[in-house]
Amino acid sequence: MDHIGFNIEEELKKLPSQPGVYIMHDERDEIIYVGKAISLKNRVRQYFQSSRNKTTKIEQMVSRVERFEYIITDSELEALVLECNLIKEHRPRYNTMLKDDKTYPYIKVTVSEEFPRILFSREMKKDRNRYFGPYTSAGAVKDTIELIRKLYQIRTCRRNLPRDIGKERPCLNYHIKQCQAPCQGYISQEGYGNNISQALDFLSGKFAPVIQMLEEKMQASSKEMDYEKAIEYRDLLNSVKQIAQKQKITDSGMEDRDIIALAKDEKDAVVQVFFVREGRLIGREHFHVTIATAEDNKQILTSFVKQFYAGTPFIPREVWTQTQLEDEVVIAQWLTGKRGQKVRLFVPKKGQKERLVELAEKNAALVLSQDKEKIKREELRTIGAMNEIGSWLGIEGIKRIEAFDISNISGFESVGSMIVYENGKPKRNDYRKFKIKWVKGANDYASMNEVLTRRFSHGLKEMESLKVSGMEKEFGSFTRFPDLIMMDGGKGQVNIALKTLQELNITIPVCGMVKDDNHRTRGLYYNNVEIPIDHHSEGFKLITRIQDEAHRFAIEYHRSLRSKGQVKSILDDISDIGPGRRKALMRKFKSLEAVKEASYEELLETPGLNSRAAKSVYEFFHL
Repeated sequence: MDHIGFNIEEELKKLPSQPGVYIMHDERDEIIYVGKAISLKNRVRQYFQSSRNKTTKIEQMVSRVERFEYIITDSELEALVLECNLIKEHRPRYNTMLKDDKTYPYIKVTVSEEFPRILFSREMKKDRNRYFGPYTSAGAVKDTIELIRKLYQIRTCRRNLPRDIGKERPCLNYHIKQCQAPCQGYISQEGYGNNISQALDFLSGKFAPVIQMLEEKMQASSKEMDYEKAIEYRDLLNSVKQIAQKQKITDSGMEDRDIIALAKDEKDAVVQVFFVREGRLIGREHFHVTIATAEDNKQILTSFVKQFYAGTPFIPREVWTQTQLEDEVVIAQWLTGKRGQKVRLFVPKKGQKERLVELAEKNAALVLSQDKEKIKREELRTIGAMNEIGSWLGIEGIKRIEAFDISNISGFESVGSMIVYENGKPKRNDYRKFKIKWVKGANDYASMNEVLTRRFSHGLKEMESLKVSGMEKEFGSFTRFPDLIMMDGGKGQVNIALKTLQELNITIPVCGMVKDDNHRTRGLYYNNVEIPIDHHSEGFKLITRIQDEAHRFAIEYHRSLRSKGQVKSILDDISDIGPGRRKALMRKFKSLEAVKEASYEELLETPGLNSRAAKSVYEFFHL
């Protein structure tokens, strides 16, 4: 649909009364909202009709709509599936969005094989194998798999059995008695199948038989004074009990269900999901959701359920929610199709079931509260710290700081680094490295002048280029200038920076991070005055982080160049001195300083140096 000359009023008249999905675009043609409708005509027109019922967020969204398009479908169910796919692909800013897409691990038992294995899996396929989960902790899944393999001596190899029986030697697991070597035929298919059957019982939550078996073996080993073996059984027993304790029974009905509830504030919501499998609570997980244009719990939970189950392969038989969902019938139909069996959506109203939903809600509220505190603390150490630095310097609205550092080691050329902090956090995509090109030798002031000149000249050129192309509002890699420049040093470094900016006709505040005799930050040098700072403040901590980061980045770059052999010795700048003579000089004098202080006669004694080469070295350092 061509959006040039798009007339919203005229296009509204053309909307069909069929089900489908509508897509809102802004002036930059970005998708800002995706929705589904039983009747596109009725639903889309509602957005553009004057109504007191529209929320501020929806009015804000509608004010940004430059055009809309739509896709008709044969049914509301097809529209729901299409809506889920488009939201996942485009992540529109005004849709209620699940902030993070998580994948959950499963335990896979390859019962399709004649000698099955127990594996870790990130997906659940429709094959002939058995899957357990999803679980919320990948670490716990791996620990459980390792425990089951030890308990029931399950093979870990990828050999095709029984075809490859006897073809290769048994692996280490056989020798340490963690596998009965079906690859050698040392255990029959029937005997191995019995081990797998017990492992399946364990995964289904039947822990009593294995606990009894391990206790008996531990006691027997202890009586026989085989204490090493007894300790091994004791450790296995403790591991089993730990897993058994985690999988608490929630009710007597052995169903698979998810219990979903939320807590919200003005901007965000946290949704808590309890995973119940075969009547056991196997784990829980919380999800952060941006509310966008959603008005109430019903809309938020509806958006969450659609996005969550569009991305997870396991659909439980029941989904309990805190409140009734919108489009409940079509969502249940969609989930039933995904599961291949009837799925029931249910809002518990009393008893133990209602208490479980309330528990999920309380957990969601707790996470939201903790996150608010965490956000407050984070704002103090980031935006709050930036404002604190601004108050010391008398500068308002500092959002972007750039810090520069020069690194050089005697005998190697200098390199420069530029690091960027925005709103108190490092913005690593904007970091830049400079290999000094114009300055010979270790001259930090001249090197800093070069780095700043290159950085801001490049930015000015980018600005001019964007202006010529009519894209003034866009940003190149160097176009965004800082609100404050911080130099790793005092008066000298600050004056170099100010002089460079003056030559480029740029006005940006510059301050120095002054260190004491112990190389610790003691204050800021600004406008020819050293400003003392509170060493316990968040502003001071941020300055220290910036200083350390600038230094780390420069050193890291310098080290990487040296490791690649790209930084050459200063001796290579001397005529008549090549790699061989350079090595000979360093072998004899041990350091560059000793070479600098050597007399002509001492240099001439260096193996491989003739009088001309010795003279070149002496004159390079003394004339």
